[in-house]
Amino acid sequence: MSYLQYLFDPNSWTGSGGLGIRVGQHLLYSLIAVAIAAVIGVPIGMLIGHTRRGRVIVLGLANSFRAIPTLGLLILVVLLTQTSWIPVVCVLGVLALPPLLTGTATGIMQADQEAVRAARGLGMSGGQVLMRVEMPLAMPLVIAGLRSATLQVIATATVAAYVPGVGGLGRTILDGIPPRNYGEVLAGAILVAVLAIVIDIVLALVGRSFSRHLRLKPPRLTALTTAPTPAAEEQEQAAA
Repeated sequence: MSYLQYLFDPNSWTGSGGLGIRVGQHLLYSLIAVAIAAVIGVPIGMLIGHTRRGRVIVLGLANSFRAIPTLGLLILVVLLTQTSWIPVVCVLGVLALPPLLTGTATGIMQADQEAVRAARGLGMSGGQVLMRVEMPLAMPLVIAGLRSATLQVIATATVAAYVPGVGGLGRTILDGIPPRNYGEVLAGAILVAVLAIVIDIVLALVGRSFSRHLRLKPPRLTALTTAPTPAAEEQEQAAA
């Protein structure tokens, strides 16, 4: 129980180096990194999934990023740029990119092709098919990619503490190691795990709401898949 005293001590949550500030910093780094990865990865994934072009090369290259050692890349970027939180967020964004890009592209490629063909038969442009049919159908996999990326970033953001002047819960863990303050180390580790679990639950609820929303609107998809194409209408008129 003594190891948990630091976590539940009100004094540990106050001040510039308190747990409250460290949690906020950890969340800020993680959210910015995921946002950067989403701005880059989701549009590229949409383009690849919709056109089916370059998917082998781009997705293979994105998946190869998973093999990059995060700590080594972080140290390299910091040495080449400057010591601040910006390179930390950029490195974490590289880590979050593959799940988002892969999830978006795979979700669009696995969208119901009957609905896609029917939408095109109704005269929708490529952009309309992508935004109105393919993306809504792909949202479960997009959310799954977002969940995976967010969990990886939250867990890996602890390496930000290796950069001088950068906070986060990793700083709490590192600060507790030299003096063997295992209560501080345990507090940082527990909070990282709690953050990951809470964020994952929130994103899971968001994904479930998207799935429920799609299930509640079957007439729209049914209308698309059952609507006759212009060629079919001509055949029916000729037969009549």
